[in-house]
Amino acid sequence: MKQLSWKTCLRAGVTVVLVYLACTYWHSVTAFIGLAIGAASPLVLGACIAYVANILMAFYERSFFVKSKKPIISKVRRPVCMLLAFVTVLLALYWLMATIIPELIYAADWLIRALPDALRQLFAWLEEEFSLSTYLADTGLVPSENFDWNGAVSSALNLLLTGVGGVMGAAVSVVSTLFSTVVTLFLAIVFAIYLMAGKERLGAQVHRVARTYLGEKTAQKVFYVLETLDASFHSFIVGQCTEAIILGCLCFLGMMVFQFHNAMTISVMVGFTALIPIAGAYFAAAVGAFMIFVESPLQALLFVIFLTILQQIEGNVIFPRVVGSSIGLPAVWVLVAVTVGGGMLGVLGMLLGVPLASALYRLLGRDMQAREKGVTVFEIPPEPKRKNTLFR
Repeated sequence: MKQLSWKTCLRAGVTVVLVYLACTYWHSVTAFIGLAIGAASPLVLGACIAYVANILMAFYERSFFVKSKKPIISKVRRPVCMLLAFVTVLLALYWLMATIIPELIYAADWLIRALPDALRQLFAWLEEEFSLSTYLADTGLVPSENFDWNGAVSSALNLLLTGVGGVMGAAVSVVSTLFSTVVTLFLAIVFAIYLMAGKERLGAQVHRVARTYLGEKTAQKVFYVLETLDASFHSFIVGQCTEAIILGCLCFLGMMVFQFHNAMTISVMVGFTALIPIAGAYFAAAVGAFMIFVESPLQALLFVIFLTILQQIEGNVIFPRVVGSSIGLPAVWVLVAVTVGGGMLGVLGMLLGVPLASALYRLLGRDMQAREKGVTVFEIPPEPKRKNTLFR
């Protein structure tokens, strides 16, 4: 039986002390962790931006002047491709906003202008059918002849002044939040540029540090998990974007055939919301129906029926072939991932749940194969590359 060394006892003692301090000062610990996460939020956001933009940048780098051996081409390829990636994303967002926002403003303006007449007609019908004014007077909701109008006006003015103070405070808070958001976004973009510019060198440094301090076997396992996560997220992003483009085009063609109003605007919105699994369809149906309702209530109903059929085709034909085959996750687990992720983190959880579930599904599958064959996961032949890796 081995004797305990002083190093082992020291590690155990330090661990016990740290656990005791964490339990005793739990609120202070959580406050410090929250502060640290808030301070690191630009870096986390920058890493996310760099990961998504790198997919486009890598695609451009493989497409332009790949065989050129000129030194000037080698030096400018990375900056030019990085610029093209950011410009592509910005142009896509601008086109999206310029297409959807004006129509939403028009629909909202129509609703505001039409609402008073609709309310008057509703109250007239209620008065005619149910004698609404008599009922309100009997219940005390309509002021009587002896009503104290001066007191009511004074109370209303006091309430208004109080509201003005609250509005000013809210305005200051909004400006402060907006400024903080702009600064955070700027720092995130700068950090993303640094990550993308030196990704090879940074990757080599991370590998060196991991192998030095974790050991070769542990580092190999860590990078195996990270590579699986990368493959799942990459396949999900590319698959969702491909599916969104296909769905938007099919929606546009169908709306043109049935002569629905706002075909381009609604099709763009349908394609964009398709990036959110399952839940995006309901949002697109509600907003699209509202836009068409402004022009024709009957067409709005027909649009909902059309989009429901199109979503069934998308869910049973397009999604399994485009996204399902690329992430390697059965449809039932996609639904589970979206439901659980959405319940925990809302829309962000819906986006992250599917690739995380895909990575876990792959890790468990390979681990079970390795255990059944009595080998390690690294001795299992690698999975064949997925078909839908457009930007890989």
